[in-house]
Order: sequence, then C-alpha cells, then structure tokens
Amino acid sequence: MQRKVIYPRSLQYLLAIAEHRSFTRAAEVLNVSQPTLSQQIKLLEVSLQSPLLDRSHRKVRLTDAGEIYLRHAIKAREELAAGRRAINDVKNLSRGSLRVGWTPITDYLTCSLLQLFSSSYPGITISTFEMPQDEIELAVAEDKIDFGITYGKSIEKNSRSGDIEKEILFQDQLCLAIGKAHPKAQKFKNISLKDFEKESLALLNTGFALRTIIDNYCLNNKINPRVSVESNSLNVIIEFIQAGTLATILPRYIVSSQYGIHSINLSPQLPTKAITLSFRKSGYTSPACKVFKKLAIEWALKRD
Repeated sequence: MQRKVIYPRSLQYLLAIAEHRSFTRAAEVLNVSQPTLSQQIKLLEVSLQSPLLDRSHRKVRLTDAGEIYLRHAIKAREELAAGRRAINDVKNLSRGSLRVGWTPITDYLTCSLLQLFSSSYPGITISTFEMPQDEIELAVAEDKIDFGITYGKSIEKNSRSGDIEKEILFQDQLCLAIGKAHPKAQKFKNISLKDFEKESLALLNTGFALRTIIDNYCLNNKINPRVSVESNSLNVIIEFIQAGTLATILPRYIVSSQYGIHSINLSPQLPTKAITLSFRKSGYTSPACKVFKKLAIEWALKRD
C-alpha cells in the first residue's frame, strides 16, 4: 500500500486554501474545522511576519508574499516526496553507498567479493580506499569507512577501539611465487631455505603488513634474503614476476589467480594468515552495509 507523504500541517493548509481559494472548501477537503484552519494560517503568518492571504474578496487570494512562499512550499513538497522515495530506494537497495578500506594485498584477495556485491546491487555506489593496514581500524572507528579488510593480523581482544567487531573471512598460506621464465618454473615444488636465500626477490616496501610477515619469517629462520626490487605497488611486483626471473612471496590465492605465476613451497612452511573484515559494533548500520556483511561471509564460505 502506498503511504501518503506527511507535510507540515501549516504547509498542507496553505496549499489547500491556495488550490480551492476558500477556507470553507479547504477545511472540508482537509477534514478539519474552519476555525482550526484559520488559526493555523494565522500562526504561520505571524511566524513569517507577513500576510499570506488576501481575505477581502469573496474568493481568498494569495498576497505577493503568499505567492512567493507558495512557490517555495511546492518545492518543499516535492523535496519531501523525493526524500521519501530516496529512503525507500535505500531500504530496497536500489540506491545507497558503501565505503571499504583495504591494503594492496586485500584488494587482490577480495576484489571478487566487491565485484559480486556490485553485480548483485548495481544501485549501490562502492568507494574503495587503499590505506596502510594500521590505519584501517581507526578509519572504521571514526566512521570514515564502513568496512576494513586486513591481512595477517590476528583478532586481538584489546583492539584500538572497543566498538570494532571483526570477522575472519578466510585464511591463506604464503608461498614463493615465480614466473614461467624462472629457472625453477615447473621443475620444483619445494625448495630449502638455503636455496631460497639465493633467490633474487621483488618485495613490497617495508611498512607493508606482508613485508613485515616475510621479514619476520626470515629473521626467525636466520636467513638474509636477497631483495633486488622494492615497490609500494603489488601490480609492479607481479609484473616483475610474470616477465622475468625474480621471485616474490604472496598469498597462495593471489598466485593461483594470476596468469603465468607458479607457487613453490618453502621448508619450513611460510605462515598462514587471516583475511579479516572489520566493522563497527554499534551506531547506524545502513541496509547496504547489512547485506554486504552477509554477502561477505557467504562469499568466504563458497570461496574454495
């Protein structure tokens, strides 16, 4: 059933009088008493400090001020109606917005999730923000983004904000990644730390979560990696691997999704890390955010 749009009472009354040019007829249409109608219009005129109606004729007329006010009143009515339609659009997900913060790693790992959401709800505008992993939780807490997608960190009891909730979407193991031009391509499935130490690597710059994991692995295993290329772009790293003889370390899911890249296991194994969705526990949650969270969990379960 279509609901009637509710406007301020005085606006309804003025519109009715202007349309019917009669207090009596307007009162009948509005189903109110004529004294009530007259009192409301008087109160409106007092608040505006200007007469809106010329009552000196048999037919009630708008004054010049009334004409001006009526034009704005009609615009207000249209805007109120548009506002109600917009709210309905948001509720039925034909309109809305979604803000997602992620890292150079998690955009590769979860880009298909956003593609799925966009195709399922094409009216929702998705805004993505690539940012350092350490800033994502704060951005969620400060309502700068609706969701943060991070890689590597475990879910801590004492997070930066007690208002942040986290959901592990899936876990993925790191592996050595090489291109088809690499001498070990399609010949080795496993290599030792000694052989790994001889590899020329292309890695993300220090400060990235993935680089920290790699550096800690090397430190714990007392090896000194040979880093030939550093970049703040994962695209650049992947292009180096695809086109040349350098190696890198990436989540296995990324390796499997890139053409011309092969995975090799290290012994001891590289760590397995979580891909985590962060969001606020309390406060307003838009319909778009509710369905995105649900879709993200379903997507993660079906991912394999």
